[in-house]
Amino acid sequence: MTQFLRNSGIAALMVLAAAAMLLAACGGADDQYGDDQAHDTDDAASAEVTTGELSEAALAGEKLFSANCSACHGTTANGTSQGPPLVHQIYEPSHHGNASFVIAVARGVRAHHWDFGNMPAVPSLEIEQIHQVICYIRELQLANGIIDDVPTSTPC
Repeated sequence: MTQFLRNSGIAALMVLAAAAMLLAACGGADDQYGDDQAHDTDDAASAEVTTGELSEAALAGEKLFSANCSACHGTTANGTSQGPPLVHQIYEPSHHGNASFVIAVARGVRAHHWDFGNMPAVPSLEIEQIHQVICYIRELQLANGIIDDVPTSTPC
């Protein structure tokens, strides 16, 4: 029983540490994504988004994105009056890593950069499908100069 409690305590600390890191990733007003880069709905839709050549996983992700995400985030993740663009500096891996996307889709996320309101969970997507959507978003970011390389942690 003592070993179980010790292991449970360690697991709880790890979950709390991960949550703290995710919260810190969207830090306060003094970081590069703070108040000086807050965006509202008038700033959401970006110019044309270049698609580029997509991997097999990203092509699957494109179909899933179209069916589950494009109503709010635009057909090429360029944003709409309903949701922000994901082909945007704010969603680069150093600020919103792949885990942030998984959590947002699986559990929903509170609004913190944009004035669209909270994002609801998308329960129709399984983890493998979420990974494919992430591949699509990361490859769009690559094609549009948001990132220089798709992170090796991306499951493409």
